[in-house]
Amino acid sequence: MRNFKMIVEYDGTAYCGWQRQENGLTIQQVLEEAIKLITGQKIAVIGSGRTDAGVHALNQVASFKCSTSLPVINIYRGINSVLPPDIVVKELEEVEGSFHAQRDVKSKVYVYKICNQRLRPALGRNFFWFIRFPLDLEKMREASRFLIGTHDFSCFCASGTHVKDRVRTIIDMEIKTGDDGLIEIKLESHGFLKYMVRNIIGTLVEVGRGKRKLEEMKVIIESRNRKSAGVTAPACGLFLKEVKY
Repeated sequence: MRNFKMIVEYDGTAYCGWQRQENGLTIQQVLEEAIKLITGQKIAVIGSGRTDAGVHALNQVASFKCSTSLPVINIYRGINSVLPPDIVVKELEEVEGSFHAQRDVKSKVYVYKICNQRLRPALGRNFFWFIRFPLDLEKMREASRFLIGTHDFSCFCASGTHVKDRVRTIIDMEIKTGDDGLIEIKLESHGFLKYMVRNIIGTLVEVGRGKRKLEEMKVIIESRNRKSAGVTAPACGLFLKEVKY
């Protein structure tokens, strides 16, 4: 049995997230079906983690085991030849049998993009959150500093989530304007709770709009109450940028 590691880029707009499910098309399902077409074998693709419906990935990492005798280059070209235009395998390599795309993760880096201008753009709307009201980036940066470190992030966890341990560590955060003029908010952590990034972004935007004082961030975290935090940012602006091992 051979073990393969791949790096996948996808536009999540048309999909119900990463994980295979009964009631909607997912990235995992499409990849598994593509690999079966090329290798003739039914396999299970393991992702570094789940991305939600509408969320994109620049460098999602996944692994799968297969007993095919095909050369790696043939598998790589074959998979990409049958994948839809909104999913591409950027890299494929054979790795040691012990490698596991999910269990071996050290940290993940997400980037959230915001288009902050008066006029709503017609293009690119599936890849950012459009906000017409001016945002104070410096206040958002100051508020984000309260998030760095190890905390109980229950206040930013999706309601109804059954995960008991909600302590996570945010290693780094950065807020800047990218070369394309979009605001980019980068977060790196050992792990994220469901909707955690999007709930953090929604709260920071409220600080940037002046609807909340930046000092409130500390109070929100300590409350451990989802109702204390801000709105959930739309999925379209979120990208899984990097997975570190």
